[in-house]
Amino acid sequence: MSAACTAVLKREFPSIDGELLSYVETVLQSSADEFENGDEVYEAVGAILHEVSQEKSEDDVREICDSFLRLLKPGRHNDDGGGGGRFLGGGHKKILAAPIQLGEMAATQETAGDDVQSIWVIQRDDSLKVDSRKLEKAEAKRQQKLEKRQEVKAAVAAAAASSTPVLQTATASQVISKKDNKLESKGLNRSMDVRIENFDVSFGDKTLLQNADLLLAAGRRYGFVGRNGLGKTTLLKMISGKQLQIPAHITVLHVEQEVVGDDTTALDSVLEVDTVRTGLIERERELNRQIAAGSADASLSTELSEVYNQLLMIEAEKAPARASIILNGLGFSKEMQARSTRTFSGGWRMRLALARALFSKPDLLLLDEPTNMLDIKAIIWLENYLQNWPTTLLVVSHDRNFLDTVPTDILYLHSLRIETFKGNYEQFDKTRTERHKSQRREYEAQLAHRNHVQEFIDRFRYNANRAASVQSKIKMLEKLPELKPVEKEIEVTLKFPEVEPLNPPVMNLNEVQFKYSDDKVIFTSVNLSANLDSRICIVGENGAGKTTLLKIVVGLLQPTGGLVHMHRGVRLGYFSQHHVDQLDMSVNCVELLQNAYPGKPIEEYRRVLGSFGVSGDLALQVVASLSGGQKSRVALAKMCMGRPNFLVLDEPTNHLDIETIEALGKAVNKYTGGVILVSHDERLIRMICKELWVCGDGTVKSVDGGFDEYRKIVERELEAVAG
Repeated sequence: MSAACTAVLKREFPSIDGELLSYVETVLQSSADEFENGDEVYEAVGAILHEVSQEKSEDDVREICDSFLRLLKPGRHNDDGGGGGRFLGGGHKKILAAPIQLGEMAATQETAGDDVQSIWVIQRDDSLKVDSRKLEKAEAKRQQKLEKRQEVKAAVAAAAASSTPVLQTATASQVISKKDNKLESKGLNRSMDVRIENFDVSFGDKTLLQNADLLLAAGRRYGFVGRNGLGKTTLLKMISGKQLQIPAHITVLHVEQEVVGDDTTALDSVLEVDTVRTGLIERERELNRQIAAGSADASLSTELSEVYNQLLMIEAEKAPARASIILNGLGFSKEMQARSTRTFSGGWRMRLALARALFSKPDLLLLDEPTNMLDIKAIIWLENYLQNWPTTLLVVSHDRNFLDTVPTDILYLHSLRIETFKGNYEQFDKTRTERHKSQRREYEAQLAHRNHVQEFIDRFRYNANRAASVQSKIKMLEKLPELKPVEKEIEVTLKFPEVEPLNPPVMNLNEVQFKYSDDKVIFTSVNLSANLDSRICIVGENGAGKTTLLKIVVGLLQPTGGLVHMHRGVRLGYFSQHHVDQLDMSVNCVELLQNAYPGKPIEEYRRVLGSFGVSGDLALQVVASLSGGQKSRVALAKMCMGRPNFLVLDEPTNHLDIETIEALGKAVNKYTGGVILVSHDERLIRMICKELWVCGDGTVKSVDGGFDEYRKIVERELEAVAG
């Protein structure tokens, strides 16, 4: 009968949500045998039904509760033919044959004596008296029923609360040798190497690193790689937050937060990082002020001379030029360097934080995805700048070209450990591949040897003449090291949906121009077209209009001039820079797709998530608990639920690891629809680009020669600025 009750609920309360519907169903089903009348049903669920619909009166809700009871116990309902009778607890209506005059009955009773039973006084049979033991049992049963209802309510409340993500924190533990402790306590440790041995890092219940070792030799540049979600960013935070102990005399700077905006200019914001220089300049001003005021203290002139000498020693006069070079390389023009920090967006403030870090030159610089906030021109500058970095560098990056250019060593996080490889990423990739091949050959050879020995043992186990040999072979097998198959990371595969072909042209931009209300012109006279076989990559400096152009293509912005023609069969899939940040973090992955595209089978949502590597238990995790790369894949899956035949992707690689970027490139190449991509990842552009559009100088134009030609143009511009 539960299905019938559910039908009544949905009909009478169409706005009831899933959790309340499930709760009412559970109460009705679990207590069906215990309900005696409609009032008990009302007592159990009436309050909840009133909350769902305040328009229904108490009588309306009681009638609905009666209907539930009729459905749950159809044999006990009193039907008078009108369908509106109330439940009478198993009794029957008595229909009188003729009217009764109560006054006459009362008079008759008064004269009839004790033999006539009064209609006013009901004579009860002793057999109907309540047994005290039965009463206690009934009371205990009622109490048990109430407790059961409370448990159901608590379970529903817990389920609702579980949908809210609980933010967990990372913890670390470390074994420190007594020798290092003594040196540290006496201040005798002067080594600039960072050695963190035998340490663990956990995030909530998940172990990220176990019995791991990390050695950073002074002056080396380390690229830190590994799959998303394994703990690279967490480890950087553990080091910078001193939760993992390193020598106290080593200065550490972790670039992770944007600069707070105020009235300080961008150039001064960088210069003030050098606290020694800033302090000396402030003291110089104060001493000059006192001397100008006529102070007769001779020591002031002596101190001023000492301040001048110290400023000369640290080359303080060269600091503004050095800061300006760094800012310019990261995209800050002379005009921008003179602007207050409050006028910059979050992305530019992150660049400013990076500029401050490069200027301060800490003993250990920690960078987490520094290329995410940069355009290709700034990335090329940063690659060149970091190749001459004088102190120790540890950088997490997914940019394959950056990792081939900057690091002297690669740290590889896998299997809860950190493994060190000499050379850049390309050398690491070759070494790892060869090592896997060698380990696989060794494993297969050992396995073949073990099987051969076991075959001899099985063959001659019961041969008395070979007993000694068999025992010898058994002992040999016991001494052989335990065989472990070579660990191989699961290959990431992404798959975009199959689409039907469309006759060209699919998209056409004719004399398109765009400017904002303040008359700031972004671009003019844009004449470009695209079809389903297009693989267009858009490059250019930040602020040149790349994202603006994409928004015009997808219809989020209207051009202030010209026309955009779209094929009527086009279904656009748009992945914005902030797509990941706009996901609902309080639901799991399946529910996220379900809310965006309701009415489909659960299997369909899981299939689409699985095509982007979000499968199994991962698909049921709350979005807030996923890593940045996993959230990006969920966002891509959400985009593909609409089965787009033309993809517009704005910086889709920002949170993806190297393997996933490689998989994205392969998926785009297999995709039968069109693609327009904005990216700063050189390897991805080289993988998929058939046509390069460059935003800059107030226009958008196609460049012959592809990315190689564009990189040459950028390098010539950087050389001109440096010269």
